[in-house]
Amino acid sequence: MEATATASETVLRFDAVHLWRHTPHGRHVLLSGIDWEVRSGERWALLGHNGAGKSTVLSLAGAVQHPSSGTVEVLGRRLGRTDLRGLRAEVGHVSAATPIPARLTVREYVLTGITGTVQPLPGRYGSAERKRALEALELMGLGPLAEQEVRLCSQGERSRARIARALIPQPRLLLLDEPSAALDLPSRERLIDALDTLALEYPELATVLVTHHLEELPVSFGHALLIRKGGSVACGPVSRTLTSAHLGTCFGLPLTVSRDGGRWRARLTARHRPDPSWNA
Repeated sequence: MEATATASETVLRFDAVHLWRHTPHGRHVLLSGIDWEVRSGERWALLGHNGAGKSTVLSLAGAVQHPSSGTVEVLGRRLGRTDLRGLRAEVGHVSAATPIPARLTVREYVLTGITGTVQPLPGRYGSAERKRALEALELMGLGPLAEQEVRLCSQGERSRARIARALIPQPRLLLLDEPSAALDLPSRERLIDALDTLALEYPELATVLVTHHLEELPVSFGHALLIRKGGSVACGPVSRTLTSAHLGTCFGLPLTVSRDGGRWRARLTARHRPDPSWNA
């Protein structure tokens, strides 16, 4: 299975993006002035504390909603000027919160990615589609579990099954919304390893991973966007963005950031009082 995008193609662009909601108490700002560009083959980490706006950014990238002002272009098409349903079909969107029908086998579940349906539609699957499903399962380390019912799978296996399903339509952009949420250490590490394997097998697939844990970043992710209270703290290659200063600002804590064997970690550097603006 191969992505079709070229190495120089911009697959996602945010230009001065703002998003707000009107409430009885006035305007509630969700995002403020986000500029961001993702090219084919790039793998981005989207980091920030809970409520910072990470999933909101992902909803725009996945053509789920429109910005209040500014422009968002996904796969060369501007939101507000294109059919969203057709565009969403070209974006793989994975969330740990998405339920999986318990009585399906892992293979049956992955095959539903072809039609984007909750339940299988066997008449729509040809030999090529079934082959792609098996390849995706093998890629995610789930080949031996193909005929096992999803209800018997661990949370980590389900997370990898969601990614395998998202790969079936051969997307040009893959969005991963906290896929390692609630996973134990072995399951998390298997998922991270699977994402690094995915980067090798799909070198032109643009990928965005949302997380608030630096330790969850695979070695293959070379770019990062840091979000705090709906605004961008830093954006670009990880060597420039994942610094102690930037991450300290992003999370409102004095942090020391280090990297060992390509994996990241952050630790508190001093006694501190909580940032008074944390919940503002």
